[in-house]
Amino acid sequence: MAELMARDGTWTFDGEVIRIVPGRDRGVHKLRQLLGEIAVPLQALAGIAYEPGKKGGRLRLRLRAGADPLLHVTGGGLPEAADPYQAAVGSDRTGVAEYFADEVRNAMVVEQVPTGPCDRFLLPGPAVPLSATAVDGTATFDGERVRLEWNWMVEESKKAAGSRSFALDDLAGVGWTPAIGLESGCLRFVPKGMVTKMKPEHDPNCLLVWGFKKESGTTALLAAAVAARLPHPAAGIEVAGAGGSGEPATGDAGQEAPGDMSAPAPTREATRAPGDSTGNDHDALLRRLRELGELRRDGVLTDEEFAAAKQTVLAPFHGGG
Repeated sequence: MAELMARDGTWTFDGEVIRIVPGRDRGVHKLRQLLGEIAVPLQALAGIAYEPGKKGGRLRLRLRAGADPLLHVTGGGLPEAADPYQAAVGSDRTGVAEYFADEVRNAMVVEQVPTGPCDRFLLPGPAVPLSATAVDGTATFDGERVRLEWNWMVEESKKAAGSRSFALDDLAGVGWTPAIGLESGCLRFVPKGMVTKMKPEHDPNCLLVWGFKKESGTTALLAAAVAARLPHPAAGIEVAGAGGSGEPATGDAGQEAPGDMSAPAPTREATRAPGDSTGNDHDALLRRLRELGELRRDGVLTDEEFAAAKQTVLAPFHGGG
């Protein structure tokens, strides 16, 4: 069990799931507090990195594309403070953060976690019911139906259309964009068979979003909750690395993100399985790691024996280049 207690909250890893419990301090973004505890299965990860800084650093997860409805619907539009998959680490916790990242990387190698896109959500999305207040109205979602109610700031064209109500089966999708500078963002619902080019302030299926305070932040959560219950956008499409297929986490440069967030890339020396002097059989190393994982699950190896054996197998892996 690896555990990191940071200013933003507490992260724990049991070998299969990373649990992130947000802190309750005033400095923790409201969206993270409203989202609550997150359980990230190992299969949802594309990588993890500890990024050192002048005073501590930052631990950051990278999830597989399409694994999380919140990241999918916000499209990278969350401000860093609202991102639930990163944690500020104090200078007295840097060693713990590095150990945590190593444990997750090693588990990804042992389990041969694919790092490609997903064809289904691997996280459930925010809990419902949810209510989100925006500039010109309020959206509510009970898990089955979305309702929009307008307030006094709504444009006349929207007001004339009246309150809106959509069953999930009526929707083709949901979109969310953040406010940038003086440009407003929006929470937009797309009914099936409808294409609109109307501006958000005139679209009766859309709420205006300004800034990213608690009120507008909840619109992102509501959008994610709806997206999680709609068909995945990649469902029925053959996606390389989706589900349990695809390339395992081996640190392929094509998957690597800034900050070395992918699993560690094996060097030539690291590709040697124990006892293999040819140094050209990376598959042998992965097979050995898989065997160790199975022996632990079957109770043949204790946790201590597994850890020692894994360290022996991975020693050249970490020692290379």
